[in-house]
Amino acid sequence: MGVTLKDVAERAGVSRSAVSRTFTDGASVSAKTRAKVEKAAADLGYAPNALASSLTTGRTKLIGLIANNFHNPLILEVFDLFTRGLQDRGLRPLLVNLSDATDPAASVRMLRQYSVDGVIVASSTLPPSFSEAFKAAGLPVVHAFGRYATAPDVHVVGIDNVACGRMAARTLVDRGYQRVAFLGGPRTATSTQDRMAGFLAELAAHPQVGASTSFAAEYTFDAGRAEMQRLLQDRPAEAYFCGDDLLAVGALSALQEAGLSVPGDVGLIGLNDMEMARWQMIGLTTIRQPVAQIIDAAIELVVDASETPDRRPETRLFPCSIVERESLRPLP
Repeated sequence: MGVTLKDVAERAGVSRSAVSRTFTDGASVSAKTRAKVEKAAADLGYAPNALASSLTTGRTKLIGLIANNFHNPLILEVFDLFTRGLQDRGLRPLLVNLSDATDPAASVRMLRQYSVDGVIVASSTLPPSFSEAFKAAGLPVVHAFGRYATAPDVHVVGIDNVACGRMAARTLVDRGYQRVAFLGGPRTATSTQDRMAGFLAELAAHPQVGASTSFAAEYTFDAGRAEMQRLLQDRPAEAYFCGDDLLAVGALSALQEAGLSVPGDVGLIGLNDMEMARWQMIGLTTIRQPVAQIIDAAIELVVDASETPDRRPETRLFPCSIVERESLRPLP
C-alpha cells in the first residue's frame, strides 16, 4: 500500500485537512504546520495524488496541446518548449494530434472528457475555426502561431506573416535579384496566404523585378523537393522565398541533385530558423521566428484565461529578423 494523506497527518501530528492545505496551491497554512507536514511527507516518501487533488479543487491542471504538422522537425522544438514551460508552472500537457483532421468536434469532445483547464492550438496551418470551436465549448483557448487579427475571437500569439513576406522580398531586391519567386506551403494555410501577400505587395514597389508563385502540398522536405523538381522543368527563378525552412531544405536538395549551386545559380531564403537551417551543409539564410517568446506568451495567456474566463481576447505579435548564412548572394 502506498503512503496516504492520513499517514502523513499522523506522522506530523496534524489534521488531514492541514496536510491537504499544505499541498494545495494558495491554501492557508502556517509556516510551522507546513514545515512539519513537509518533513513527515519526506520521511515517508509521500507524494500528493494529482487526480484526487483535482476532485477537491475542480482544476485538473491539464492543458490540451493541439498540433497537426508532425512531419516538420520544428514541432519537436515547439513541444519541448511547451511541455517544459507548462511543467515549470505545475501544469501537465495533454497532446492531441490533429494531422488530417478537418473537424474539431472530436477533439472538443475528448478535451472536455478530460476536463482540461485550457487549450493551446500550436499551428500556423489550422484555420481559426478550430480555436473558435474550443472557445464555443467553454474552454479557455490560445492560438499560438495563429493568424494576426485586430479584433481576435480568441487569444492569438505569433508573428506578422505579411511583414515577414515583405522582409523576404526586400532582402532579395537588395541583393540585386531580377527574377524572384515565392515557394509556399499549402494554398489553404493562412500562413502561406499571408507570407505570399506580403512578398508580392513589397515587390509591387519594384516593377523591374519579375515575380512568380508556386505551392507545395505540405510544409515538408519531400513536398519542397518535389515542387522544386517541377519548377526546374522550366527556367528557374534567380532566388526563392520558401515559406518554411523545411521547404527550403527540400528545394536545396532538388537544386543540388540537378547540378545547380546555391547561391551561385539559385538563391534561397527560408522562414523559422529551425536547427537544421544552421547545419554546415545547409547554411540557410532565413527569417527567424522567436519561437521561445511565442510559447512563453501562449502559456501565460492560457493560464490567465483559465483563471479569468471573461478576459478580452488579445493578439500578441513578436518581431522577426533576418539570419544571414550562405544561401543568398552577398549584398552589393
